[in-house]
Amino acid sequence: MVSPSHFAAFAALTFLMVIVPGPSVLFTISRALTAGRRDALLTVAGNATGVYLQVVGVAFGLGALVESSAAVFTAIKFAGAAYLIYLGVQAFRHRRSLAEAFGDQVAATRAPAWRVIRDGVVVGFANPKSIVFLAAVLPQFVDAGAGSVAAQMLVLGILLPVTALLCDSAWAFVAGTARSWFAGSPRRLAMIGGTGGLVMIGLGTSLAVTGRKD
Repeated sequence: MVSPSHFAAFAALTFLMVIVPGPSVLFTISRALTAGRRDALLTVAGNATGVYLQVVGVAFGLGALVESSAAVFTAIKFAGAAYLIYLGVQAFRHRRSLAEAFGDQVAATRAPAWRVIRDGVVVGFANPKSIVFLAAVLPQFVDAGAGSVAAQMLVLGILLPVTALLCDSAWAFVAGTARSWFAGSPRRLAMIGGTGGLVMIGLGTSLAVTGRKD
């Protein structure tokens, strides 16, 4: 099993990694500004699920493959970048419809919860920042003589999505509150939608052109 000292040390490193804003944080903020707090929190939940799928992949060999294969790393990176750009384009195109997200039309305009969560899962799983962190750092906290290596990675790895869930939820609440200030003006709402969409497009583009240091 995982020793308490290894667990505490990995928890500290995980917290330091999560508090530095990366793709997940920016995506959450964009979602909060574009679609509101509800969608942002669902996105956070989906993202945490996607990150833990990375943990599972690392525990069973994906981490070593990503670390050694530039092609695999590039494929994952471009998949996430393309999806972010797609979501950003959609948000920008529909920026003027944000006004309908308030009042009596909330239920009619909100995307289904499963779709919002799915978007978060895709972005979380394709996040190169977290998968490289897991591939490079997680194995260093595993003791081969203390039982199953995969089981230890799965236990330690839960720290990353849990920490991200807590921190990103705070970002979602803050951004969602700021968004409500704009609710009284359709023009402000359109500006939020356009800005959020452009942020996602820019984020996807930056991921696509960023190298291994991600």
